[in-house]
Amino acid sequence: MITRRTFLVTGVAGAAALATAYWMQRGPSRLRAGHVDRAESTVVLNAIAPVMLQGALPEKSDLRNAAVLATVQRVHAAMESLPISAQRELAQLFALLTWAPTRLALTGLSLPWTAASAGAIDDALAALRDSSLALKRSAYGALHQLVLGAWYASPEAWKGIGYPGPPALAHA
Repeated sequence: MITRRTFLVTGVAGAAALATAYWMQRGPSRLRAGHVDRAESTVVLNAIAPVMLQGALPEKSDLRNAAVLATVQRVHAAMESLPISAQRELAQLFALLTWAPTRLALTGLSLPWTAASAGAIDDALAALRDSSLALKRSAYGALHQLVLGAWYASPEAWKGIGYPGPPALAHA
């Protein structure tokens, strides 16, 4: 015999499943797209890069902004050189991070990236990094590797870590 409590819980779970299916169906077509939307990725990267690079970026705001912009451009260049399958996965990740319902579910960030404080963005990244779900940790790892790889590929970042640059090859 089914109890009233079981009936109510099943009804709520079913309604939640239907609502999720509806949102996914009506959600942005870019969730099913195969290429990284530069506008989406730029919004996310402009928000997360200064947080991930905290302490490494120049202190002056104009230099900091230029460094973030250059880093985001290098991330885009790196993504374009990845295999198509990796580009599809990144396209889906950026689409999920920009669409409000999935951004909230993945990171706990209710505000758009452009309106969130550095502390809120740091908390959102920590939610991905420290999640018990491997998929969320993988998403964080991908973002972290892209941003830090793009930053440290730049000669301007080398000064801060004392790297003189690659050795010059002698031509015979």
